[in-house]
Amino acid sequence: MLDDIYSDLKTRMDKTIHSLEKDLLKIRTGRATPAILDGLAANYYGTATPLNQMASISVPEPRTLLIQPWDLAALGEIEKVILKSDLGLTPQNDGKVIRVNIPVLSKERRKELSKLVSKIAEEAKISLRNLRREANDLLKELKASKDIGEDEQKKGEEQVQKVTNGYVAKVDAVAAAKEKEIMEF
Repeated sequence: MLDDIYSDLKTRMDKTIHSLEKDLLKIRTGRATPAILDGLAANYYGTATPLNQMASISVPEPRTLLIQPWDLAALGEIEKVILKSDLGLTPQNDGKVIRVNIPVLSKERRKELSKLVSKIAEEAKISLRNLRREANDLLKELKASKDIGEDEQKKGEEQVQKVTNGYVAKVDAVAAAKEKEIMEF
């Protein structure tokens, strides 16, 4: 029973870490990465379609994205979506492909992005603490129904706390790596 609680807790905390990493990928750094465009969808024959399903997105140079649509009719829509996004990018359309140059971030913008990373990391930590609370509540229910004793409950809560501490450290490490990436020139 306790092993099931720990296993479920670890699985759910792994999902939180994965979600954090996915959210941080969308934050623009000084480098070009196709993940910057994740979450953007263009109107393609009346349907909002993610850019990565409409085109090949590559990184020919460290500060350049190359978007090559499979259907040239979508070129204008892709360009509009990138311009309207809050990424602050200006696409250059040559009729066959779209080039997006990633500008160097200003010092102020780097600080803003660093604060955003901290905020997203804190949200992940809150999620982890909520998962810890749920696991502890399950342990209390097991004790109340006399399935486990008080000693087992205390040991279980200590184990849950150890697992939580490990995942909080992972969140800190992921956030620190992203902040370092943002701050480097």
